[in-house]
Amino acid sequence: MAVIEIKNMEFRAFHGCYKEEQVIGNNFVVDLTLIANTEAAERTDSLEDTVNYQVAYGIVCQEMSVASQLIEHVASRIITEVMRELQSIEQATVRVVKKNPPMGGRIGSVSVTLSKKRDNG
Repeated sequence: MAVIEIKNMEFRAFHGCYKEEQVIGNNFVVDLTLIANTEAAERTDSLEDTVNYQVAYGIVCQEMSVASQLIEHVASRIITEVMRELQSIEQATVRVVKKNPPMGGRIGSVSVTLSKKRDNG
């Protein structure tokens, strides 16, 4: 099994419970970790035998563009769609980070991390 990481994907998005967040937006960072069997790709050097990172990135972009109140909801949509689209993935972890959240003080970020394993049963 291989661990494939796509890190520090940056987005301007409109996720948040406060009206201002939904209008002004905020900066977000997303990390995606995928676990997949890459033995075939290691032998063939063929994109068809591994996870297409561009597809995974496209899923993250699409889901980040859909406004939500909670980053938990965004993370869930990302991980669900990644597992649906990329059948070779055995496990996925997504971390959605909201930078400088409006919480009444100086806070660098808040984040939610979700993991999901494929049910092979």
